[in-house]
Amino acid sequence: MKSLAYAALAALLAQQTAAHATFQQLWVDGVDYGSQCARLPPSNSPIGSVTSTQMRCNNGPRAASKCPVKAGSTVTVEMHQQNGDRSCNNEAIGGAHYGPVMVYMSKVSDAFTADGSTGWFKIFQDGWAKNPSGRVGDDDFWGTKDLNTCCGKMDVKIPSDLPSGDYLLRAEAIALHAAGPGGGAQPYVTCYQLTVEGNGGNANPPTVTFPGAYRANDPGIAVSIHGVMSNYVVPGPPVYSGGTEKKAGSPCTGCEATCRVGSGPSATLAPAPQPTSAPGGGSPGGGNGGCSVPRWQQCGGQGYSGCTQCEAGSTCRAQNQWYSQCT
Repeated sequence: MKSLAYAALAALLAQQTAAHATFQQLWVDGVDYGSQCARLPPSNSPIGSVTSTQMRCNNGPRAASKCPVKAGSTVTVEMHQQNGDRSCNNEAIGGAHYGPVMVYMSKVSDAFTADGSTGWFKIFQDGWAKNPSGRVGDDDFWGTKDLNTCCGKMDVKIPSDLPSGDYLLRAEAIALHAAGPGGGAQPYVTCYQLTVEGNGGNANPPTVTFPGAYRANDPGIAVSIHGVMSNYVVPGPPVYSGGTEKKAGSPCTGCEATCRVGSGPSATLAPAPQPTSAPGGGSPGGGNGGCSVPRWQQCGGQGYSGCTQCEAGSTCRAQNQWYSQCT
């Protein structure tokens, strides 16, 4: 009986993990930069609390490079369930993980050393829209559904009035399938390191901090989407005047519709000089040395490139080909 219980638990974990996802790659004006400037989180699991410091950059180690972008250009964030898998055959985020998609930026002195504790301003959101043919919130239009429709890609305009300099760009999806007044919302966050070439802009948007921008009882977080919905309030501040919004359920356009891996331009960045210490601790250059994975989170699997050392008292165990977990 014990073996059957363990097998059932392993199957459940594998099913849940298949629905997890990570923002991984970045396109700049249709050029594929892959994950060169992405601080890839150590796990494709959601962040456990909106009040955690993980809400800044999800413990992602420093990326090797900074992606160059121009103010007014379009970047395309890309999400998939497994690290390194960019196939359109699988949903970007499966398991009926419906919810909003948001993008923030933070002006920093150096995108390598920044730890995400400075102020963030929202430049983009794709939230919710009523589906006249639907019955409950699950049937409505959501930002994550648009990600799935567009092979994991979401076009985001870099505001044209931004001053030049280094920034962190923070892509976030919040899955609401298990949310309610008692909690259960699941944020997925990745930060990208950017250098913006401006045109003399002087925008100075109001900012929020993470943690702090969201509360567990916010109406867009403590919400059940399994009943009839008449409205939805996207968490966090409004998009500032220089940013953009996408109406949930809108068709894929631009790079969302046309960019395909291997069939268009790509760019390889030379690794930039690395500081002597990693953001939030760890090894210089963002390697695995000095990091540890919390219990119940991912520590290995095919295509996984994050930290493999489990926290004290837990061991990395394979659940399936794609996923090993600290237990």
